[in-house]
Amino acid sequence: MMETTYKGSNKMITGIVFGVLTFWLFAQAMVNVVPAIQQDLGISMGTLNIAISLTALFSGIFIVAAGGLADKVGRKKITNIGLILSIIGSLCLVLANGATLLIIGRIIQGISAACIMPSTIALMKAYFEGAERQRALSFWSIGSWGGSGVCSLLGGAIATYMGWKWIFIFSIIFAVLALWLIKDTPESKAKDNGNSKFDIGGLIVFIITMLALNIFITQGAEIGWTNWITIVLVAVTIIGAIIFVKVENGKSNALIDFALFKNAPYTGATVSNFLLNAVAGTLVVANTYVQEGRGFTSFQSGMLSIGYLIAVLGMIRVGEKILQKIGAKKPMLWGAFLTLIGVGVMGLTFLPDVAYTVVVFIGFALFGLGLGLYATPSTDTAVSNAPDDKIGAASGIYKMASSLGSAFGVAISATVYAMIADKSGVDAAATGGIITNVIFAIIALLSILFMVPNNAGKSEVK
Repeated sequence: MMETTYKGSNKMITGIVFGVLTFWLFAQAMVNVVPAIQQDLGISMGTLNIAISLTALFSGIFIVAAGGLADKVGRKKITNIGLILSIIGSLCLVLANGATLLIIGRIIQGISAACIMPSTIALMKAYFEGAERQRALSFWSIGSWGGSGVCSLLGGAIATYMGWKWIFIFSIIFAVLALWLIKDTPESKAKDNGNSKFDIGGLIVFIITMLALNIFITQGAEIGWTNWITIVLVAVTIIGAIIFVKVENGKSNALIDFALFKNAPYTGATVSNFLLNAVAGTLVVANTYVQEGRGFTSFQSGMLSIGYLIAVLGMIRVGEKILQKIGAKKPMLWGAFLTLIGVGVMGLTFLPDVAYTVVVFIGFALFGLGLGLYATPSTDTAVSNAPDDKIGAASGIYKMASSLGSAFGVAISATVYAMIADKSGVDAAATGGIITNVIFAIIALLSILFMVPNNAGKSEVK
């Protein structure tokens, strides 16, 4: 790391939170405004679903590469590039009058998120220590996890009363503010170990594997599960994964450094992070169901998640305080358990309108309580257990788990919902979609239980 006496400031934290919020404005808000965009641009539901999942997919694919690059060329530089790409991507959506600019904009936004997320975590680690770092990461989590709630609510309101394109005008304003607020933060990069060659081969294999897997999940039902194209996609995914692990293992400049996973707390935090982000599929299922099955507007469906927003924002600092007192494992377990209960009750679609609305509201609030408790202990466990010279790459893998978890959770939930809706109606589809997310939450709980040691977060391992 470059020698500097600079200590992180509240101005720097605010700039980073604004940067993280730009991601949520274009990632989460899209979920709430599907009918409005479809009506305005006149594009098919299939095309729109692809456009929605592209951002999470591209951020998931490039986030590790961007995190590793940030360690080498500078974390602030990559953050700035991400913010500029965010402005360009949002501009494409503001100017879109059909599918082309919408899809190009979503891809650029995905690459922008890949730059912003790991670089900003690495800057937090570089310029804050101990309890101050945990506080800084809490605010980062408020921008990240809380951002999903803020943008879900605001996205619905903006789309209903101002028009959906205004969401992306606000995104541009936040990105400009973020650039201005972090302009005085000094550059931070890892010490040069003489191996600055980028792992292009690893990245290409990774991209092909992830694209094949994503197309299989999102388009499998449409293509046909036994169609030769689907079978080829599965084969490409499996062969790609095997080649990637074999080639990357032991490579000195590997895209994903598998040595990081020898650290149990880091692995537990990353795996559970993937699975709890997959539970984000609940948001799509619940939002779509209350609009299609119960006649809600996008603004009303956004209002349902206000309990989630308040709970997640309120609990993030509580999670930080519990972490400082008793370590990371218990708040991570409690958080995953509350999330599981919150998601589970949303599957009670046999309830009449008023009762179901109340249950969904409570479910969202429990979901928020759980994620709020989990956020800071999990992020701190991942960050504090990564070596200083690999913090960008380690943050990249941790955030890749978020992005890919969210992309696949949303894709799998939407696929399950659509398949059941065609055969048995939207009530059964919502229950099926919710059960899928309950399974994700159960596996997340087990991964924390068995992988995160009891003393995680109490002392830092380098």
